[in-house]
Amino acid sequence: MQLSIVVGVDGSEGSLRALDWAASEAARSRLPLRVVHASLWERYEGMRPTFDTGRPAEQILAEHVVASAQERVGRLHTEVKVIADVQPEEPVSALVRESHEAALVVLGSRGRGRITGMLLGSVSLAVAGRSHCPVVVIPAAALAAQPKPGRVVVGIGDAAGPSAAARFALAQAASRHGELIAVRAWRCPAHESADHPLLAGSPASAHRQRAEEHLEDVLAVLERTGSEADVHRSVVQGPVHQVLIEEAEGAELLVVGARRAGEHRGHHLGAVNHAVLHYASCPVAVVPDTR
Repeated sequence: MQLSIVVGVDGSEGSLRALDWAASEAARSRLPLRVVHASLWERYEGMRPTFDTGRPAEQILAEHVVASAQERVGRLHTEVKVIADVQPEEPVSALVRESHEAALVVLGSRGRGRITGMLLGSVSLAVAGRSHCPVVVIPAAALAAQPKPGRVVVGIGDAAGPSAAARFALAQAASRHGELIAVRAWRCPAHESADHPLLAGSPASAHRQRAEEHLEDVLAVLERTGSEADVHRSVVQGPVHQVLIEEAEGAELLVVGARRAGEHRGHHLGAVNHAVLHYASCPVAVVPDTR
């Protein structure tokens, strides 16, 4: 069965940005696009008078939203097969279920909820934490400058081998005929330098060397796939979230992993993921890793 790209729409400006990105991705990857609007409009059906044979206003709005989205994609990418679906269900549950049979789920960072000033919508955050496939969250603001075509940035963590996020990022860079920037952040604990005032540079040098060696080991395995993407190394001192946000300036996509393990599997995102989802200037892909 061919997977599809799923995009959640609610009629907001943020969801239109997500729709346009998802449509471009579907055209580039030659996958069908599934446009989904989910809301609990059915709860209003019981409130209609018995003589009213019309449909709930929320249902009419939902159908208008997906029809408009379908028409928009048709104008922009005539070659993309579009499937529109209205689901009378809570949005997070609907989109997480959709993720079982999706190549990607694409969402805007803000919806049309009452708290429009929030940096990241609750639906986007919840789906990114529970999805069974990669979730791409599109930032609310337009980029200040055009990104470098094909540039994909990925954070390399502590795992011994390439993570699902690293493999996804390499595939994305290759499909864009671009480059992958593999980023490994490192820090030297303050007490190590303080304990050796005469050798202040040595502990930092050791941490940096370990970071470089770890990155080389991971990429040595990753590059055996024979990908055509150019892979560049970036070893930077600093907090992981800050390093990734800065490295992602000018990129088409930033990729991070999300570990899914334990009793509460899939319901939480780490501090780094929260930070990049809130503050990165480019689209962010959160890739689940079940190892």
